[in-house]
Amino acid sequence: MSDIKETVEETPLFNKTNEETRSISNAIATDDENDEYDGGSFISKNSSRRSSIFSFDTTPLDPPNEGDINKFQDDSTHFSMIRNLHLADYITLMNGFCAFYSVVSCCRYYINNKDISYLQRSMLFVLLGMFFDFFDGRVARLRNRSSLMGQELDSLADLISFGMSPALIGFCCGLQTTFDCLGLCFFVLCGLTRLARFNVTVQTLPKDKSGKSKFFEGLPIPTSLFWILVFHILVKKNLINENLFGGVVFESQFQEFHLLTIGFILHGSGMISKSLKIPKP
Repeated sequence: MSDIKETVEETPLFNKTNEETRSISNAIATDDENDEYDGGSFISKNSSRRSSIFSFDTTPLDPPNEGDINKFQDDSTHFSMIRNLHLADYITLMNGFCAFYSVVSCCRYYINNKDISYLQRSMLFVLLGMFFDFFDGRVARLRNRSSLMGQELDSLADLISFGMSPALIGFCCGLQTTFDCLGLCFFVLCGLTRLARFNVTVQTLPKDKSGKSKFFEGLPIPTSLFWILVFHILVKKNLINENLFGGVVFESQFQEFHLLTIGFILHGSGMISKSLKIPKP
């Protein structure tokens, strides 16, 4: 028996350290084609690269698995919708919260006799919405989990934050003629269409080796922050309403409009353009 025991102890498998043994177990347990072996253990390509909230890596996450889909279809528990949302989804909802309060602040601007502080507050909420829009993707990558509803939630929140809110701020600043309103409506609808097209075509756009899209197809809707900056400057210089920068064309006629409206129309056209391709950083 002692001879057998000595033979077993001299077997290479039993001479390995605990860490090497765990590495072997990992190797046996995984059959993922996306894993790499570094000589000591298997490393997932989809985990180590997203270790920081402040990382600029925008590589797409793996799609939700069948279990996530079944959870949304199962209604056997109370508050199933709330329980199935990921942390990144709640951050996206904060973007929607900021968007709503931006709209409410514009309404309060008129209710309170055009108190400029409400207009400035509306612009601030758009900037906060941009922060949450940036932050939700970083949290998803940090947790290495994609959400079944994440893309749709993000698009709906972006429509209000970067479509409705800038247009409404423009209206409050003086773009109020019939043609001004039509131009602002065109801008919002272009943003809506651009987001819908993105959701449909994101999987078909050319990708680099990491799986990230090589370019933006048309102007991304968050570029409407440009108008927040413009109106912030105009509010500071009191160049709004009757003193709105650029003045009015065809004044006192049915087709009168402000020159700034042309900027919104051009911006909207840029969002829905397919020929305009902006390389991603």
